[in-house]
Amino acid sequence: MKVTKYILSVSLITVLVSCDSFLDVKPKESISDVVTIVDRTSAETAIRGVYSALADGGYYGTSFQSIGYLSGDNIVWTGSQSQVQEFINKRVNADNSTISGAWIAIYRTINRANNVIEKVATVTDPQLTQALKNQYIGEAYFIRALAYFDLARTWGGVPLITKPTVNPTDNVGIARSSQAETYAQVLKDLEAAEPLLPATTDRYRATRKTVWALRARYHLYQKEWVKAEEYADKVITDATNYRLLKPFSAFFANDARGTAESVFEIFYNGTTEVNGHRGQWQPQTNGGTRQWAPNDALVTLLNNPAVGGTRSSLVAKDNQNRWYGNLYYRNPASDPSYILRAAELYLIRAEARAQQDKLTVGLADLNAVRDRAGVVASAAATKDELLLAIENERRIEFALEPHRWFDIVRTGRAAAVFGVTDANRLLLPIPVQQLLSDKALTQNPGY
Repeated sequence: MKVTKYILSVSLITVLVSCDSFLDVKPKESISDVVTIVDRTSAETAIRGVYSALADGGYYGTSFQSIGYLSGDNIVWTGSQSQVQEFINKRVNADNSTISGAWIAIYRTINRANNVIEKVATVTDPQLTQALKNQYIGEAYFIRALAYFDLARTWGGVPLITKPTVNPTDNVGIARSSQAETYAQVLKDLEAAEPLLPATTDRYRATRKTVWALRARYHLYQKEWVKAEEYADKVITDATNYRLLKPFSAFFANDARGTAESVFEIFYNGTTEVNGHRGQWQPQTNGGTRQWAPNDALVTLLNNPAVGGTRSSLVAKDNQNRWYGNLYYRNPASDPSYILRAAELYLIRAEARAQQDKLTVGLADLNAVRDRAGVVASAAATKDELLLAIENERRIEFALEPHRWFDIVRTGRAAAVFGVTDANRLLLPIPVQQLLSDKALTQNPGY
C-alpha cells in the first residue's frame, strides 16, 4: 500500500456507526476527511471524526503512547519484533513501522481538525447556533494543538498544514518548519481555542479548562516557568472538579472512568470503539500478548512502599509468576486513554515553582502527589534535590503512560539517565515512506 504524505487516502478511513445524541455522549464517530459540512448534523459528525482520529490505534490508542514509554527506562520488550526493541535501545530507524503509523495517524487527526476549522464557520443552518459553532471549532483547534505538540516533541520541526487536504497530492512540496515554529503553532491554536470553548468541566471533550491543562504542559516544555505555574494553578484550584484521588488506582481500577483525577481522557466502549492497548500489556491468561512488560527496575520501585506506595497497583503477576502492566486491563477493550491528569498538573506546578526557587510551595505540590500514593513526604531541601525528586516522582506516577522519554529529553538529562550521548537521537527520524513520497521533506540529522 502506497503511503501518501501526512494522511491515508480517503478510501482507507473507517466510517463508524453514528450515535444517538452528540452533546450527551462520548465522541464516537469517524468520518471521511473530506466530508462536506453543510448543517448541524454534518458538523457534529465532523467533530466526532476528529476525536475518533485522536483515539485511533496509531495515535493515543497505542502507537504514539508506546513511543513515550518504550523509549524510556521502565519497559522491557518480551517479543521478537526488532522494531519495538529499537525504542528500548534508543536506536530507532526511519523504516520503523510504529513511527510511520503514528505520523500518519497524527496528520489524519490534523486534517480532520482542519476540516472543522475551515468549514463549520460557513454553515448557515439555524440549528447550528453560534455557540455550537464556537464549541466545535474550539475543540478542533485544541486537538490540532495537541497533535502539533506531539509532532514537535517527537520529530522536531514538521510541515505545518492548516487547510484540509482533499487530494493526496494537495500538500506535496511543503517544507518542514522549525521546531520553534511548530511549537508556535501549538500556542497559536491554544490561544484560538480558549475563548471559543465553554468554561465547563468535561473529561472527554475539550473545554477551556482542558486548554489550560495543555498550556501548562506546553509552557513547561518551553521552560516558561511563570506561565506553566499559572496555567497549572488554574486547573488545580478548581478542586471541586479536579483533584487527586486516594488510593492511586481510584482513577482506573474497578472499571472507573471519568473521575475527578482526569482532566482529559479518551472514551472507548469496547464494541464500536476499541482501545487495543490492553492487548500489549495483559498476559495470555487474560487474553493479551504481554508484548511489553515492566522491567525489573520498575517493578522494584513500584513495590517499594517508600517509593511506589499504592502505585504498586500498576503491576501484577500472571500464572507464570511474570510481572505485567495493569493500567489497561478491561475486557472487552474499553480502557480510557489518559491524556491529561490532575497529578500531572501538580507535578508541572511543582517543577515550575522549583525552577523559580519557590521551594516550599514546590515541595508541597510534590508531596501532595506522594501523599495520594501513600508515600512519606519528600525532604528535598535544595533546588537541585527538589527537581530530581520531581523527575523521579514522574517516573513512578506515569510509569505506564507516555511521559518518561519526553521528560528526560526536555530536561536535557538523556545522557545522564539513558546514556544517550548522540544529540541527534533525541528526535526520531522522519518515516522513510514520507521522504520517498515528497522530496521536499528532509531527514533529521544523524539518520
